[in-house]
Amino acid sequence: MSGRDNQVIPTKVSVNITCFNLGRYLGEAISSVQAQSLAQFEIVVVDDGSTEAATKKILDGLASPKTRLLRTANRGLAGARNAGIEAAGGNFILPLDADHKIAPSYLEKAAHLLETDPELGIVYCRASFFGAKRGRWRLPEYNFPEILLHNMIFCSAMFRKTDWEQTAGYKTNMAKGWEDYDFWLSLIELGRQVHCIPETLFFYRQRADSMAHAMTQEDIAEGYAMLFHNHSRLYEKNMGALLRDSSAKVRQLYRLNNLLAATGLPAVGRTWSRLKGVPNLRRERPQGR
Repeated sequence: MSGRDNQVIPTKVSVNITCFNLGRYLGEAISSVQAQSLAQFEIVVVDDGSTEAATKKILDGLASPKTRLLRTANRGLAGARNAGIEAAGGNFILPLDADHKIAPSYLEKAAHLLETDPELGIVYCRASFFGAKRGRWRLPEYNFPEILLHNMIFCSAMFRKTDWEQTAGYKTNMAKGWEDYDFWLSLIELGRQVHCIPETLFFYRQRADSMAHAMTQEDIAEGYAMLFHNHSRLYEKNMGALLRDSSAKVRQLYRLNNLLAATGLPAVGRTWSRLKGVPNLRRERPQGR
């Protein structure tokens, strides 16, 4: 073996795979990372206190190249992501759930964009479904400030570890979901730009028992309430621009208000009261659905 073969390849990207009782899919997720065209990566698998015997057995035998296992007590997806990122050695982070997959060029293309453009803070791509449902995931194009009303960036986007360190990370008060949505808003608050690679490089497994499918209207209301609570200044500063030329968005915000009214969170109520001072919101009333 040559001296060059013995050289340690520096870690550029840390892929943070969170796993809670999804060991049956973990091998596919890891294999999709192992097939990357970029050599400078590591995989940090975070076992978020799995209780399923089959998953624990798979994790006990985990021996994939460039892969480390971090075991924690169950703390939920946000806490598990933070633990994995804290342990990561890469400059760039790509979160990946244990049941999803990425295309072979995703790490290389996303890391290159972050390296060459210091203004960028979030890089993602087009996506498609597999599993219980197949086909293109037709997300709207990223737009600010429209992202304040609906998320258009999925969970597996790449970002800088140094940016994560400047935020509160993934917030554990997003207990029922949308912790990724909340985190993207945190990076946007830092002034970071967003880029979507116009290729399908992420594959989202559709499962009937996923968190997204389990969210109720009450969970959605609570999710929006916590977004308002966590990012109240961002909402207050930009809501006027968001509503200025679109009665459809005004109607959407009124529907959101009806959801938020049931939360009873004082901080959200105060934020909403200030938002109602936006001129368009005072003039307009929702028409129909």
